[in-house]
Amino acid sequence: MPVPRSAVADAYARLTEVLPGLVITELDTGDPLPSGDGWITAASLAAGGTGLDTFLAWDDAQVRRDYGQQARPDVVASFGLHRYAWPACLLITVPWFLHRRVPRFPVTHVSHNRTTPGLSMGRLAVRPDGFACLPGDPAAALPGATVVADEEALRAELRAAVAEHFEPVLAAFGPRMRRRGRALWATATDEIVEGLWYVADLLGERERAKRELELLLPGATKPYVGSAAFRELTGPNGESLPTRDRASCCMFYTLRPEDTCITCPRTCDAERVVKLAATAAG
Repeated sequence: MPVPRSAVADAYARLTEVLPGLVITELDTGDPLPSGDGWITAASLAAGGTGLDTFLAWDDAQVRRDYGQQARPDVVASFGLHRYAWPACLLITVPWFLHRRVPRFPVTHVSHNRTTPGLSMGRLAVRPDGFACLPGDPAAALPGATVVADEEALRAELRAAVAEHFEPVLAAFGPRMRRRGRALWATATDEIVEGLWYVADLLGERERAKRELELLLPGATKPYVGSAAFRELTGPNGESLPTRDRASCCMFYTLRPEDTCITCPRTCDAERVVKLAATAAG
């Protein structure tokens, strides 16, 4: 097989095909990350100063505009982390899921822009910093490749790559969210699982994603909290309704108590069945 032009380019192109609200640009090794004009680097978020203040001001304004009320500062910070972490996790999980390649992106190698009209999740610019792959992958001939022994070793690389990126980000967001340690990593766990599960559904591979995520997060992989936590409920006509139990809460209930997420710890099974059955029927 020919050597690919990049370890991640094909995966990101496929992601944008099914999720056009997110655009990812891969920079050359020596290119600077974009900043200004709506761009903010992940390193600036991790620094926790004015860059994070500016980032969260967007979420504060969005809540006041869309819900007509002022959210608590910790709720605004929770929304802001989710809106960054969900697409940022895909930078790592999608190449793994599609091509068994795990890129490394420390915070110094990622920039985010969510101000582009028409892009619901915005744009990400990334600069390569090496990747892991399996034996026999043609990408092993590319600069920065690390060949690991098997699938479990590659899963360990993925867990390490996500932790490397998010450890400083979570440390910055934590005081704003009034959360520490385990509660913050519970949020990261949910972003890994729910982001890839959603994208895999768009790709027509939701069941494979479920199996892969259960292997990736079996429940004893610190700093992550809990397992992928998938389970099945039974619908009114005996149909199977897949769901999962989030390890964290996104705090949306503070704005709309009657409208909790289907996977929220606050949503009972009876309510989940009603919502999931309605979605399936639609």
